[in-house]
Amino acid sequence: MKNILVTGANGQLGSCFRKHGKKYSNLSFDFKSSRELDISNFAEVDRLFSSQSYDFCINAAAYTNVEKAESEKEKAFQINAEAAGKLAEVCAANQVKMIHFSTDYVFDGSKTEPYLETDEVNPINIYGASKLAGERQITEVIDEHLIFRTSWLYSEFGHNFFCTILKKAAERASLNITTTQLGTPTNANDLAKYVLDGIQKDSCATGIYHFSNLGQATWYDFAEEILNYSGKIDQVDLNKTGYFKTLAQRPEYSVLSKEKAIKEIGEIKDWRKSLQDLIDEVV
Repeated sequence: MKNILVTGANGQLGSCFRKHGKKYSNLSFDFKSSRELDISNFAEVDRLFSSQSYDFCINAAAYTNVEKAESEKEKAFQINAEAAGKLAEVCAANQVKMIHFSTDYVFDGSKTEPYLETDEVNPINIYGASKLAGERQITEVIDEHLIFRTSWLYSEFGHNFFCTILKKAAERASLNITTTQLGTPTNANDLAKYVLDGIQKDSCATGIYHFSNLGQATWYDFAEEILNYSGKIDQVDLNKTGYFKTLAQRPEYSVLSKEKAIKEIGEIKDWRKSLQDLIDEVV
């Protein structure tokens, strides 16, 4: 039996780990929401690890509001960098493997082909900078770490693009969706299962890996596929736009190469197939 701590357990990704964790009979979980464990409270983290024994720490706690991060830089860095680094220190001291999640926004979007793990990083917004700082702090203090850079996460849980589009369809809204960013929608359920499958089969992977679903899309493509497959395309006025005003600058291209992850850990679904599977399950 492997004992696993999951932080940020009530967030989108944490909820997916909670949903799928029960399917693994040889894994035991301690789910901690941000209220139950504030990873930026270092004394609280120390107390937990001194009272419990874990084999893995899945850190799903994060500051994820890309827009607010522009005006809350200190808070974003406190959670995504300082707290992640401290958690890594505690994991190292207790011989616990740390699994952490980063973002495609560590890149500036200047490439025109999928980003490799070894490509130069150059975040163009505060969120991306805070996540990159977290990556660096983790890799400096713990050898037994696994960092997944992911992109455009969605699921049936929390606030995300998938849920927003379905809500707007129910409201019969008019939608103007940008075509200027190219990336890959990633089903958070797939990421959670990928991590848990790796733990179950004793994967020895360490370091930084890219994980998103296969293929690429614009946000307009993503919205159109949600509406088409759910049968709600006629409920909205869907329009393409080349302009979308945001506080935070976004990379125009952030498709991630998954070759390393597929070769060393396991297969990954196409984004359309994964989206359709989720719609079949929850819509």
